[in-house]
Amino acid sequence: MEAPINPPGLFTGLEGSPLFAVAMFDPEVWAAVPFHFWSLVLFLFGTMVGSFLNVCIYRLPRGESVVSPPSHCPHCGYSIPWYLNLPLFTWLYLRARCANCRAHISARYFVVELITGLLFLFSWLRHGGFSPGLALVFCLLLAGFIVASCIDLEHFIIPDAITFGGMGAGFICSFLVPALHGRKSASDALVDSALGMVVGGGLVYAVVRGGKLLFGRQKIELKPGTLIVFTEDFVAFPEENVPYEDIFYRKSDCIRFHARRLELPDRCFQEVDVRLYPDCLKVEQQEFKPDDVGHMEAVIDDQITLPREAMGFGDVLFMAAIGAFLGWPGVIFALTGSSIIGAVVGVGLIVTGQQQWSSRLPYGPFIALAATIWVFYSDALVALLFGR
Repeated sequence: MEAPINPPGLFTGLEGSPLFAVAMFDPEVWAAVPFHFWSLVLFLFGTMVGSFLNVCIYRLPRGESVVSPPSHCPHCGYSIPWYLNLPLFTWLYLRARCANCRAHISARYFVVELITGLLFLFSWLRHGGFSPGLALVFCLLLAGFIVASCIDLEHFIIPDAITFGGMGAGFICSFLVPALHGRKSASDALVDSALGMVVGGGLVYAVVRGGKLLFGRQKIELKPGTLIVFTEDFVAFPEENVPYEDIFYRKSDCIRFHARRLELPDRCFQEVDVRLYPDCLKVEQQEFKPDDVGHMEAVIDDQITLPREAMGFGDVLFMAAIGAFLGWPGVIFALTGSSIIGAVVGVGLIVTGQQQWSSRLPYGPFIALAATIWVFYSDALVALLFGR
């Protein structure tokens, strides 16, 4: 059974748009071949794109080129031939092992390829019958979501190549496919794209700055004479050891306290204000490199202030990129929906006794998930929220 050619919704009535003047986006051209032939093509193409996304996920946070060198084993450097680089099949055939050194290959590679293929397929099934161009643009956007989410989960960053690149791609795609914003005119779509970037980036920036002022610091009250030990890997409080990775997410994050006595390996201070950053230790006006200090003990009489921030500037740029594709309505939904998703996940972790994870989850994947819901169900959501 073929998908409907023109389903009702936000994107109807666009036959006169520039989209249909571009041959590769012309539905009649695509309709010359059975609809579900393209369904299969989009799924297979998606798995191949997923293979490339795995390269991006691994290399972008490490500052490596995603083009050169060709795919290789990160353990032994073995250059992977094409016949051992087939999406999905190779991972299963090799039983998650490198063909050369037999090192384990993470299941993430298989999962990313599968999810990318399924999302490309769903994008085609949802939008391809009406607008092939819209389906392809959403495939591009969803690929960006996958890369951003995986990197953010592992490294707590969203690379500029994704955010700034996403803004540029969204603006260009809005020109080529005005249906992306429910418009007939390319100029109107560009205005919507620009407005989406401004609203997306500006709104989240306001949330970040407001949250920083209200909740950006966590003050922990201590008993007089409390000994806090700073090792190379963690901060030892009286009742628990907290790894630095649970405290520091950005270079600007800072631990602040006033020490009655501060002992370093080669010197001692009395009654000093201390600020510890990921790459700098400041004792009054003196500065040290934390790696050179290694071990530090502080006797504190009142409190210690730890950094606390749910969203970073990368999330601001990420939302601006989403706005370039989805406009301000998509941005509003992504921000609201991600808050709900984040709250549900956080509560779930606390209920299951995983409180330590609830404070370490990056926000980017929640934004991406909410925006994905909008990509596939915007028509139904608008009808539900506004009765039309």
